[in-house]
Amino acid sequence: MKWTKQRLNNLFFFLGCAACVIMLFTFDVSFVELWEHICHAGYWLIPIIGIWIVVYGLNAFAWRAIIFGNVGHEEIANRKLSSRKFFWRIYRLTITGYALNYATPVGGLGGEPYRIMELSKDIDNQHATSSVILYAMMHFFAHFWFWFISIFIYLALVLIGDMPITTAIAIVLGIIVVFCLVAFYIFSRGYRHGLVVYTLGILGKIPGLKGWSRRFRGRHAEALRNIDCQIAALYSQDTRAFYTSLVLEYSSRMVQSLEVMFMLLLFGIDCGGGFGGLLLTYLHSVLIVSFTTLFANLIGFLPMQIGVQEGGFVLSIAAMGLSAALGIFVSIICRVREILWIAIGMALMKIKE
Repeated sequence: MKWTKQRLNNLFFFLGCAACVIMLFTFDVSFVELWEHICHAGYWLIPIIGIWIVVYGLNAFAWRAIIFGNVGHEEIANRKLSSRKFFWRIYRLTITGYALNYATPVGGLGGEPYRIMELSKDIDNQHATSSVILYAMMHFFAHFWFWFISIFIYLALVLIGDMPITTAIAIVLGIIVVFCLVAFYIFSRGYRHGLVVYTLGILGKIPGLKGWSRRFRGRHAEALRNIDCQIAALYSQDTRAFYTSLVLEYSSRMVQSLEVMFMLLLFGIDCGGGFGGLLLTYLHSVLIVSFTTLFANLIGFLPMQIGVQEGGFVLSIAAMGLSAALGIFVSIICRVREILWIAIGMALMKIKE
């Protein structure tokens, strides 16, 4: 078993390294132009890259809250894991998991199997699986809240005359609201009744997967029911852990928006300066990130979302009345940041504790 996990670790490692290489060679600009953009960013690269230490920290705390709510503080303590050491493991797996997600299609789910495999070294496999699934659900759930609340941020800016409103924009905003409300209903059912057995049932209706789904459910029926029970238990029994995780995940999106704000400031866009100007610039950044992530997740089946994120940034920044050139710059610098953090994630994968 140990050898199998080591082989899987190596597979994930080479997958992530391959992703770095592919991303380097899929830029829409030459390496000369890429270097010019990096030089233009200059010392602003430090806060742009460094802000993700905080983003991943919030993600790790959100996941930690779910694990403690799912497994229990006493169970973690019984395994003689110090709080600091356990958080470091969660933080490391958070970074590595997201790094692996960039290498895979279908919404970027490549990091989840790795997280389950590594977390099962500290807790039993069923709790490790349910904790990872719960965190993945929370990650997407917070996305929908981010998009939903961004609608009201946009409308607030419309009221003060900072943003335009047309019939077309109103229709798009209405569609997003309905989309989010439907998602909230689906997630509420998943949190109340579990999601694993239901999802496997849906997969069983896909041609070619029916036999596999039936066999898998037959072999692991009890374990799957236990995992669904653990998912439902967190929502119904430990609401504090649930909402703590949600707030932390949502906060990580708001902190992530500072990355775009730094790049707007780099181009001298500060909405007049002062506290009011910086606040408006930040809210514009939130809307840019919100639209871009919505666009990227709707077409999330592409590996590393090649071309999707770039297009999302260009469209969202243009919609804010800014130049397409700025959108290209933001997308390129964000791609550079992704490559650097993938490399960091791969390095952390090989660190022995």
